Amino acid sequence: MGKLGTLLAVSLLCCATACSPRDFLTRRLAADLIGGSDAFKEPQQFWLRTGVVSNKAYVSPEYLVLQRHGWITGSNTGCPQDVSPPPCWDVALTPNGVNVFRDLIPTDSLSSQYFNVQAARRELLEVTGISKSDDHAEVDFRWKWVPLNAVGAALYNEGVEYASSVGFRHYDDGWRLIEGPTPKLQQGMDDALRNAEPAQ
Repeated sequence: MGKLGTLLAVSLLCCATACSPRDFLTRRLAADLIGGSDAFKEPQQFWLRTGVVSNKAYVSPEYLVLQRHGWITGSNTGCPQDVSPPPCWDVALTPNGVNVFRDLIPTDSLSSQYFNVQAARRELLEVTGISKSDDHAEVDFRWKWVPLNAVGAALYNEGVEYASSVGFRHYDDGWRLIEGPTPKLQQGMDDALRNAEPAQ
């Protein structure tokens, strides 16, 4: 009977002071706000340029992966004035590459030599800790990339987990995630994802 009375008293107190579930920053609320944020839901875009590219682009890790899969090929060519430093490469999709990319290229980019592919999305694994101080909090969480297609599977290792920290602030209507970059000590969601490091 004592536990029931305590629960009833807390419920009445919350009703009297207009408490909401967002007034208590639990791991579940933090996970819901992180997973629902625009920055977290933004898919990872991979940009591919065919035609003449610089050597720096052609030997980048992403292009090397595509070469290894046999999706692109390049032949040595002269550099136009707007592309440097030499050497330059004339990059083209192989027949296998056409098969892989055909359904992934937006229809308005089919005739372009520079297009993007939605390659992966983030998956929240867990909230690992919450540190509160007055009306501010810092939430640590782990996440990973989940490939959306063959290109994503080639470029993003699903087994790698990342650790990030993001700031929260308590307002009159409850806790909110800090979105976007911020000059304060706490970092917003954009910075949290940009500064993520592989989890140990």
